[in-house]
Amino acid sequence: MKDTYRTISTAGEAIYTEKRSKFIAFAEHVADEEAVKSRMAALRKQFYDARHVCYAYVLGNDASTTRANDDGEPSGSAGRPILGQIHSADLTYTLVVVVRYFGGVKLGTGGLVVAYKTAAAAAIEAASIEEKIVMQRFIVEVPYTEADTAMRFVRDGEGEIVNRDYTASHQILTIEVRTSLLASLQERLRKIYSLSIKDEKAL
Repeated sequence: MKDTYRTISTAGEAIYTEKRSKFIAFAEHVADEEAVKSRMAALRKQFYDARHVCYAYVLGNDASTTRANDDGEPSGSAGRPILGQIHSADLTYTLVVVVRYFGGVKLGTGGLVVAYKTAAAAAIEAASIEEKIVMQRFIVEVPYTEADTAMRFVRDGEGEIVNRDYTASHQILTIEVRTSLLASLQERLRKIYSLSIKDEKAL
């Protein structure tokens, strides 16, 4: 089970010129679609006089949410080549925007595809990329008499206790572990019959 993904840690920028058309490209990390909307609004404001502001983004730990926008360029000539470069770099939580200033000479659909693809690739190349581990967090309630055993199991299962609370009879442990190790750790913890597992969520 894949429990890592690649994303941008430091944004990249690039400029590409073809037949006097200028392509200004940005590649950056975005957390969600709200972040995309807000960044796109800022770029459209900044480059209010540009002919086209085309973009693509990929979201989700499994890179399952994608969108490509040609912003008035011929269909498939801008957004899709940009998206292709995000996929080629195996990135997610990533937005790539290419702003075009028209230079007076038409490039044709093929020329546009090459220009948008080249500009997007250069911006990604200029960015710093990091690998993130997908973690899961869950909570266990365990009687004090079994708490040491539970903590040993968590340590042995490569988990981490990130918070502890106490009741009169139980310790409540908040545990984080990488997704691929979650099932085996929980299986071990369930051997402590008096322990209960609750509130699971991905991080």
